[in-house]
Amino acid sequence: MSLPVQKAVASSPYTRSKPDRRRHHRVALRLNGRFLHKGADHTFLTVDISCGGARLEAVAIPEIGTDIVCYFDDLGRVASKVTRITDDGFAVRFLTPQHKKDKLADRLVWLLNHKKYNLEDERSAPRKAAGGPALVTRTNGTKIQCRVIDISLTGAAFEFDGPVPIVGEHVRVGSLRGEVVRAVTGEFAIRFLHPKKN
Repeated sequence: MSLPVQKAVASSPYTRSKPDRRRHHRVALRLNGRFLHKGADHTFLTVDISCGGARLEAVAIPEIGTDIVCYFDDLGRVASKVTRITDDGFAVRFLTPQHKKDKLADRLVWLLNHKKYNLEDERSAPRKAAGGPALVTRTNGTKIQCRVIDISLTGAAFEFDGPVPIVGEHVRVGSLRGEVVRAVTGEFAIRFLHPKKN
């Protein structure tokens, strides 16, 4: 028994020739940032972004497949891989675990809506992306070499490849004292404990 022959359907000029393979919906959001490439800092401006990646306007263009670290204002440090080159820059895929993607998604939602709904940031001072090393001293005197994710007048966030301090623990960063207010695998955040004025 022969099978019926299916007629080929002509594709519409308005039909996408290839399906969109992005797992995360990107939104148009302009964020300043910088990345390190060939030993120099370069600036960029996002065209669109999601918790899984971003398209960036930039003058310096890394090669496809290059691993870079992006420092986004209002988002912090995100490890990334260059996936394609565009007319005015390049696109990256974020190399982040799921818990970091969830945090990025929450922050992006806030950034999109704070002006529309006049929302107040949960941070009492604006944070800036950092990226340098920091030596953190724990309550028991143990010193851990961390990397700063972001920092403000009221606190800072760090990355560490090992057991992180627990919430509530008091630590020192240089001459500054702080209390751990958030701790997840590989990351923790502190609020600075400023001396009380008499």
